[in-house]
Amino acid sequence: MAEPLQVHGLPRLFSYNAFLITASLFMGLLFLEGLLGQDVRPPMWGIGLLLVLAIGLLVSSAEFFIAGAQSLAKRAGVAEVVIGLTVVSIGTSLPEILVTASAASNISPTHPEVADLAIGSIFGSVLVQITLILGIVALTRPVRVGPSWLKRDGSLMLGASLLLALLVWTGHTLTRFEGAVLVGAYVWYIIWLVRHREEIQEDARAQGLEPHESESNSLWTTGAAIVMVVLGLSFALFAAHHLVNLAVEVAERLRVSEAVIGTTISGIGTSLPELTIAIISAKKSEGVAIGTLVGSNITDPTLSVGIAALVHPLAMTEEGWTVTSGLIIPATILGSAMALVFMRTNYQFRRREGVVLVTMYVVFLGLLLAQRQGLILAT
Repeated sequence: MAEPLQVHGLPRLFSYNAFLITASLFMGLLFLEGLLGQDVRPPMWGIGLLLVLAIGLLVSSAEFFIAGAQSLAKRAGVAEVVIGLTVVSIGTSLPEILVTASAASNISPTHPEVADLAIGSIFGSVLVQITLILGIVALTRPVRVGPSWLKRDGSLMLGASLLLALLVWTGHTLTRFEGAVLVGAYVWYIIWLVRHREEIQEDARAQGLEPHESESNSLWTTGAAIVMVVLGLSFALFAAHHLVNLAVEVAERLRVSEAVIGTTISGIGTSLPELTIAIISAKKSEGVAIGTLVGSNITDPTLSVGIAALVHPLAMTEEGWTVTSGLIIPATILGSAMALVFMRTNYQFRRREGVVLVTMYVVFLGLLLAQRQGLILAT
């Protein structure tokens, strides 16, 4: 027998774990920043700790935002499967959206390389999610993929990365018009999902891919949910701004390209929400884990970078373009294509295929290191 629905109000937020963790990370970041603020050049250990706190705050605030947004969506009567493809997808992509938008707002004649961080973090996020994170999920438990889902969302995932790569390749710049095209493509995708929400839900049920309602016995009031969305977004914006500044500082200290920093530190850090949700989903519903990652990988190359280009055109530097075009973009496209091939085999993602994808990401990191040391040239 189902448990009775529990509706939590605003006072419950002050004892809610996600809120307590987010608030603690925020205060810790402010305290450490104030402590190190007296130094003209803070020590690397201090910058590293600030970076960890900023990534942690980014992840926890995104989770906080998702919880509030899901409650609002449920109260509006939106189908659960559509919530997963829209609200959860945007929510888990919130770190990427904020990092790229914040990076774009910091572009200036004296710091043009910030555009490399914005574009590198998007391709890096897609690559991390479709190789390392998807591989880890498959290692925890093999998951099944629905044929209709693979044809629709899987193809769109690869198409989104190819479209972004094509736009960046033409002139090494992502203009505001091209950003509008990417955002428009994502809006069209969302409209299509909403219009076909009933048949999508029926298809998911028929294939056994309908998510379990893990929070079906718990719901927030409208007022509490709105506060969660606003606070989650505010904390995430604060963390994203600091993450961009810290990533640039690390790049300058280590003389590493912003494109590389965006692909590794920022890419992995901003993909942690997808990793958490995907691993939890893999234990509860087949296909939901992969759906979370692929849905996010449609959002990132369209909405996330599109918004950043609308804030400021993204013109890559020569150094950033060299490593991005010669290594990062090809690795992302290859990883996405290989993941789709693995999903197509018996429509199941197995552990040995997860090993291959994790290995692919490790090899990619090795190539990045070799390129940085001049052992190979990315052309």
